[in-house]
Amino acid sequence: MPDQPSAPTSPGGTEPDLAHHGDAEATAGLVDLAVNVRRAPLPQWLAGPITASLTDLARYPDPAAARTAVAARHRRHLDEVLLTAGAAEGFVLIAQALRGVHRPVVVHPQFTEPEAALRAAGHPVERVLLDPADDFRLDPGRVPADADLVMIGNPTNPTSVLHPAETVAALARPGRVLVVDEAFADTTAAPGHTGEPESLAERRDLPGLLVVRSLTKTWGLAGLRIGYLLGAPELLSRLAAVQPLWAVSTPALAAASACATPVAVQAERAIAADLAADRDHLVARLADLPGVRVAGRPASAFVLLHLPGASRVRAALRERGWAVRRGDTFPGLGPDWLRVAVRDRNTTDAFVEVLRETMEA
Repeated sequence: MPDQPSAPTSPGGTEPDLAHHGDAEATAGLVDLAVNVRRAPLPQWLAGPITASLTDLARYPDPAAARTAVAARHRRHLDEVLLTAGAAEGFVLIAQALRGVHRPVVVHPQFTEPEAALRAAGHPVERVLLDPADDFRLDPGRVPADADLVMIGNPTNPTSVLHPAETVAALARPGRVLVVDEAFADTTAAPGHTGEPESLAERRDLPGLLVVRSLTKTWGLAGLRIGYLLGAPELLSRLAAVQPLWAVSTPALAAASACATPVAVQAERAIAADLAADRDHLVARLADLPGVRVAGRPASAFVLLHLPGASRVRAALRERGWAVRRGDTFPGLGPDWLRVAVRDRNTTDAFVEVLRETMEA
């Protein structure tokens, strides 16, 4: 394995901990605003197939039905779908299968597992850090022209920025693999738009496009581990070649099939609309707090906050029973950033009051 180049540091001057995730913050007994997974009872159309699959565990998993359902949902051919044990496995497959790339670039701030997987596989990773003063907007011209692997989130965790689809698409070119992490695409909504705004999941015209999807967030399936990749057959075949046999369990396959049905998509769109209203309420309440700035125009299930002394505030919130996500483990951020999950309005109101008191203490 080649020596790793030293990674650029975050504004705080230290290299961020790429292995840190929100579940480490959401310990027992705390109100969880650190993890972006929706917590609600599973609808019967989802719980039923998962439960029924438990009677068939003696057989090895057969992904055929789930692949067919996912392909139909995204208007893709069957060989353009690769099911994975969560989106995180997809990043590992990319890192392992694409060892021939010479200049991989990760656009930050974003979910840290793509870079962590690349580094674990021995890739020398370059970072393009988006500017908080410009609301973390993407400028495709900042990505090196000879980068042959580019990874970006849309909407992006932790910034909650939803980049225009055509801006992201401008990164695609022959000879480059463009990985777009759409793990939170199903949380987005826009007035007058019946689908997922700015998603590239159905685009088959962009060279090298690889879309990463997750069923974890909206449907509360983090413990089941189910996601998938969408892309050209020749690219997916390279990733499938390094995937373990039977990587996706039978219950996870049942979930994938159920979540791809028209009933599921309709329910997802309704949940995303309700989430947008709850997010607007959170942003409006936070606007009343002096010194707190919400980054950009949040579009997903969380918002990113800038406030001086955020590390102290986070520790004080924990003492009062509230967990929020630290920002300094994301490249491009630092100790004055926090990520807060969108919850129901009663929870938001209670949180904002505790945050106000904590900042005034």
